Amino acid sequence: MKMIDDYKNKKILVLGAGKSGTHAAELLQELGATVVLNDSKPASELPEVKELTDHGIKTITGNQTPDILNEHFDLMIKNPGIPYDNQVVAAAVQQGMPIITEVELASQITDAEIIGVTGSNGKTTTVTMITKILNQERPKGRAYAAGNIGISATHTALKTTADDTMVMELSSFMLLGIKTLHPHVAVLTNIFSNHLDYHKTRKNYVNAKMRITMNQTADDYFVVNFDSDEWRQLSKRSRAKVVPFARKTEISHGAYEKNGKLYYNDEFIMNADDIKVPGKQNVENALAAIAVAKILGKSNLAITNVLETFSGVRHRVQYVLESEGRRFYNDSKATDIEATEMALDGFDRPVVLLAGGLDRGYTFEKLIPQFKKHVKAAVLFGQTADLLADALKDAGVQKITKVDNLDQAVPTAYQYSDTGDIVLLSPANASWDQFKTFEQRGDEFIKDVEKLTHKQEERQ
Repeated sequence: MKMIDDYKNKKILVLGAGKSGTHAAELLQELGATVVLNDSKPASELPEVKELTDHGIKTITGNQTPDILNEHFDLMIKNPGIPYDNQVVAAAVQQGMPIITEVELASQITDAEIIGVTGSNGKTTTVTMITKILNQERPKGRAYAAGNIGISATHTALKTTADDTMVMELSSFMLLGIKTLHPHVAVLTNIFSNHLDYHKTRKNYVNAKMRITMNQTADDYFVVNFDSDEWRQLSKRSRAKVVPFARKTEISHGAYEKNGKLYYNDEFIMNADDIKVPGKQNVENALAAIAVAKILGKSNLAITNVLETFSGVRHRVQYVLESEGRRFYNDSKATDIEATEMALDGFDRPVVLLAGGLDRGYTFEKLIPQFKKHVKAAVLFGQTADLLADALKDAGVQKITKVDNLDQAVPTAYQYSDTGDIVLLSPANASWDQFKTFEQRGDEFIKDVEKLTHKQEERQ
């Protein structure tokens, strides 16, 4: 860790608690700042606040109003999920107050090399694959996964040395709050139309994602999915060396699939079917990881040791268990149409689909081809149940049932299934109509499956 003086004697507002906020507040105090943490939730819902108070950090909880800015702060560190039209944030912007996110602070204090990964889908799986590969055959130091993966970047940065690597999952929300963060290798897995309730327009969302490469130079690398012309064109914005990867498009260099085999610059790496996690989307994630690994000098053995054994990330097409010939998968992280589209495309057996969630104002016609090809029955819940039912009917799916909640959905789905089928939770929607997080939704699904089958989740 670098003991920088940038924040010494500065007064800093940390907006939003949680892991990122509390760890940022503690670090800033260590760096000599006067810190105030503000969260709209009451202290009774924020157990971490007491520890901050015990360390002499001022906390204001239970409300979040612009008058807090009357304390005249030099800087705001904002929880990434708090939008810029939040009244406190908007007032700070109007005052010209600098606003950063926790990942920016982490990047300033770490001595480790940074690998950054962004995209609409596949970020967490790609980050995990890269981290595991970089920890193979490593003579000194280690690779750490951090950021949007659910691990505080500042907390991780405190542990790192110059021998280490930080593999940072960077959401669009996080990237809006960076100034100097500089990944040596940046990865763009894909871009679809996500989080438009936050970003307002797709252009804003794309521009937020592209901030991952804004501080890169010709000495750095930008690994980009070349299976879309839009993404190929976006790569031209970067000053870094562009390294493409592609599953469907023929490319002359980089990482690619050809006739069921994975290559890097014409060097055979492994068979696509030998990747343990199912689905074409995970071939793409693996290709991105291969590109990063080869850029950083890892051997083919290090790559295959991981990709042939890694069985997936929790809540992301996660294999749960098998019972009576049915295989249950938890893809609660599928909070958008594209993620469910890719999940369905990864199975060659009939799927009983559990889906539904928060209504964000879109319909599901785009899923009709996948519904036709893969779905034998569907059990729907949440605000979008009727909209999903319309698309499933148009796809010719005969067995469609709407239920009140996930607890009811699991046994109903089992009744629709037969030996050899896949029972898949892949909601295609955010969880916030019935759950606090997609993780809570996925955990609930696993509990329901365990209760139904009288079996325990098979931990990988």
